Amino acid sequence: MKWLHPEGFEADDDTARIDIDAVHGFLRTAYWSPNVPRDVVERSIAGSLNVAVYAPTGELVAFARAATDRATYAWIADVFVLPEHRGHGLGKFVMSSLLGHPDMQGLRRLMLATKDAHELYRQYGFTELPDLTTMMVIRHDPTTLYAE
Repeated sequence: MKWLHPEGFEADDDTARIDIDAVHGFLRTAYWSPNVPRDVVERSIAGSLNVAVYAPTGELVAFARAATDRATYAWIADVFVLPEHRGHGLGKFVMSSLLGHPDMQGLRRLMLATKDAHELYRQYGFTELPDLTTMMVIRHDPTTLYAE
């Protein structure tokens, strides 16, 4: 499925088209996935519903994925816009494309985590969890999990 942006960018859910090196290049320096190995990124993409945004030149400039059963639940992850392409509304474009995907409709729960993009996600109806006592987690420190 493809979506068009007024400035000539294109969002596409074709996993085969994704430049894994570009996604890995960003994610290995992101605060949520420092030093993540390329093979882990490749497996995460293979197991997810993905939307990548491409510049008119064809290069990947933004990305988002949903780990989802496509029936009841989705975890939104790895949302980014490359720094040199920010300021064109591509964060909104990639999120609108992912959330508008037919496989994301009718889910009971969509979740994500962020340290710095709360206002972006609030525009799509995300809110802080009202009762954290219902949520549980096993958390591994990404700074040591993928230490080189």
